[in-house]
Parts: sequence; structure tokens; C-alpha cells
Amino acid sequence: MLKLISESGREYSIAYQGNDIVIDGKVFSPDIARINETNFHLLLDNKSFNAVVVKNEEKKNLVVEVNGNRYAINVKDQFELLLEELGMANLAANVIENIKAPMPGLVVSIPVAPGDTVKKNAPLLVLEAMKMENVIKAPADAVVDRILVKPKDAVEKGQVLITFTLKP
Repeated sequence: MLKLISESGREYSIAYQGNDIVIDGKVFSPDIARINETNFHLLLDNKSFNAVVVKNEEKKNLVVEVNGNRYAINVKDQFELLLEELGMANLAANVIENIKAPMPGLVVSIPVAPGDTVKKNAPLLVLEAMKMENVIKAPADAVVDRILVKPKDAVEKGQVLITFTLKP
């Protein structure tokens, strides 16, 4: 089963039964001819439709043109729907994408550089606060994008120190 979500937010439930397509519980028997990778011709209820896939981002976000009208569509497969149902759909979105200073202090050392791939719990930065050295570690596997401080810099609580992208 798939769920299609239009630009307006309208959701459509899609399932397949043999050669038929079930959309929101209604069965359709289209005749679909693939012209090439992005162009299709459909016959449905004695009506002809020309469809072109204009944009296809990992089969998740599509822009489809049907008889000259454009539609932006988000596609969710059965696994994404299951993750949503279990309340796990946005786990990756909740992961931190930058490291902030947990307290005011002085940067002692930075053992990473932009472009470095780091594993979860790898040391990213050593921060001295109240005469104690605190090792700031990576919360997840990631690639270091930018380092916004240098050794001997004084930092404030909440200041962004390092930004990175998460590894899939």
C-alpha cells in the first residue's frame, strides 16, 4: 500500500489488486502504456491521459504533469506508514545537526577537521570550564561540515561550535 499526499495536503490511499488500482477504496482498471522512462499514456473510463514525471526525488517527492496540469506529490510506502503508526517517523529529524557549548568555557583542542567522518561518541572538542576539561562527543555518526571556533577561543553557553551532517 502507498499513501500519496498532494500539495494541498489531500491524502490518497493506493493499493494494487492484480492489474487494478484501488484508490481510497474505489477500484480502477486503467490501461497504462509506458512510452519511455518519464512519459506514460493512460486510458481510464474511456478517457485518455498523457502523464510525464517531471521530477522524481528518490521516488518520494514527485512532480507529475497530467494533460498539461502539474501536481506535486509526496509518496509514502508501507514501511514509512508503519514507522508513522509506531511513532517513529521523525527520528532522524530529531537528531542534532550541530554541537553547542554546554557551558561557558575555553576551547582547549579540536581533534577533528571539516570533512572528517566521525563515529558516535568520537571526541569532537575539548572545552575547559571551571578548571576541568570536558570532552564534547559526537551524538551520532556524521561528517564534520564546519568548525566555528579555534583553540583558545572563549565560548558562551549555547554557542554553536561545530556543524555536521548525519550519515545515513
